[in-house]
Amino acid sequence: MDAQSRGRAEEIDPADQWVINPRTGHYELRLDDSTAQRKQQRASVSAPRRSTPAAPTAPSPAVPKPRRGDGPPGRRPGRSRKGGGAGGGRRKKALMITGGSLAFLLVAGSVGAYLYYEHLNGNLTVTDTTGAGTGGFKKDQAINILVIGTDKRSGAGNEGYGDAESVGHADTTILFHVAKDRSNATALSIPRDLITDIPSCPTKQPDGTTKDVRGTKNTRFNNSLGQEGRDAGCTMRTVKDLTGIEVDNFMMVDFNAVKNLSTAVGGVPVCLDKAVDDRDSKLKLSAGEHRLAGEEALAFVRTRHSFGNESDLDRIKTQQAFLSSMMREMKSKETLSSPKKFFSLAEAATKSLTVDRGLGSIDKLTDLATELKDIDLKNVTFTTLPVQDNPAEKVKATVVLDRGRADPLLQMIRGDVSLTEVEKKEKADQQAADAEAKAKQDALLQGTRAPAADVRVDVYNGGGPKGAASTTLNWLQNSKGVTRSSNLGNAPAKVGATQLEFAPNQADQARALADMLGLPATALKAGTTDAAARTPMKLTLGPDFTGPGTPLAAPAPQEVPKDLQRVEADKAVCVK
Repeated sequence: MDAQSRGRAEEIDPADQWVINPRTGHYELRLDDSTAQRKQQRASVSAPRRSTPAAPTAPSPAVPKPRRGDGPPGRRPGRSRKGGGAGGGRRKKALMITGGSLAFLLVAGSVGAYLYYEHLNGNLTVTDTTGAGTGGFKKDQAINILVIGTDKRSGAGNEGYGDAESVGHADTTILFHVAKDRSNATALSIPRDLITDIPSCPTKQPDGTTKDVRGTKNTRFNNSLGQEGRDAGCTMRTVKDLTGIEVDNFMMVDFNAVKNLSTAVGGVPVCLDKAVDDRDSKLKLSAGEHRLAGEEALAFVRTRHSFGNESDLDRIKTQQAFLSSMMREMKSKETLSSPKKFFSLAEAATKSLTVDRGLGSIDKLTDLATELKDIDLKNVTFTTLPVQDNPAEKVKATVVLDRGRADPLLQMIRGDVSLTEVEKKEKADQQAADAEAKAKQDALLQGTRAPAADVRVDVYNGGGPKGAASTTLNWLQNSKGVTRSSNLGNAPAKVGATQLEFAPNQADQARALADMLGLPATALKAGTTDAAARTPMKLTLGPDFTGPGTPLAAPAPQEVPKDLQRVEADKAVCVK
């Protein structure tokens, strides 16, 4: 996380190294290997770019000529070419990442094209989460990225904020869910003062060994990171147990990220409903609109006693408004057309960013950015996990989960249902194909039902709550009369959602079991060949499973609690 001693990355201003190749009509980055050449480049930064033509390269018909105001195009990461001219075979490198950025602030606003260096890989800090997540997002599935803002006090740029050398907590935590069809995203904030259980978690030690950190019951959520040696993998496991949503990857940033990213983008616009003079965060602003960067931006997102009822929940709203504005700023024409901003953002993000091994390289972050690049900001919604004051406290300092309001919201996220009205862009033939596929799936629930005594099923836990398979087996046998059922423990592989696999000649059994468990049609996976006599079906419980008999179908958007707090990323709001 420390931004010091970065070596070559500190010696060159990336934005000043781009020139137009007159033969190809596109921008190229010139980085020389020798110290003398680098010094010569730095000495010539102030000289007009046209006086130093780029070395010629082979024509590239796929790259159009630049238009006025265009940012520099790029090419696939990691490729280099040798060119002629006065440089006589000087080594040149060009690296491109399309459609995205690196920290959450950049990932959430992933539009346009950003150009990066190979040395950015060295900026990243990578953590082994010892199997806490799925192992990495998949291109054909919904994506769940856990974004953690730590209040770590140690390291350059973090001095002066609270306790010196603090190991930090999960101070700001957002579960960023991207829909399977990439049309929308939901950013779920988890309050740091939420009382919950932190499960036992293995953590990788500096010497390469693994330490099992014991679990803790009824403690603040923010203790899932840093305390007792816990790493981000512990936070990932805590989020899964709390929400029923398994995390694919994580990204973690510290105080430096807010300061450096806000500065790199040229300041973040904010609006205040009233004047603020906060002695704790040192924020002093008049009512109205401001553009904040650096220390002032950090003070804004840390301010707790000047907005709302001075609670952490109101600070979450302030942070969501700031992040939304940051995303809009990065999507703006002024940012997309500025190579200097591109590179400043890339440097700031990578130097402040810690990720798991699944995102531990520029190539992997490129893949993620590509998945997110087409999401319209109007379909990105921030919300907060519904909570209520802790009834066990006389002086209210913590909160507990509001299960009645939280369950419908979590079901929506698990069911990949958007919090916004998404405009579908599919062509008519694709829409017809989708409708036909849905009708075919729904037809699986149409037909006869087998008697409970004739239903044969093996139950596996493929990502559901601990003990879900045994609990479901007892319920089926003792409450529903499904005596020909077996608990086979953990599934060979985890699943994204609960599924029931059956053969065509077991369809009546599948319908009967679906009725008992409240399975939607999408959970039924029909085979193509009949099963032999007395062959059981296979029921695999996923992270959407909360208990036997509880319907798994996600609620429609109109069933979301009407008082659900939300901030839509495309809309500016005034903080009160």
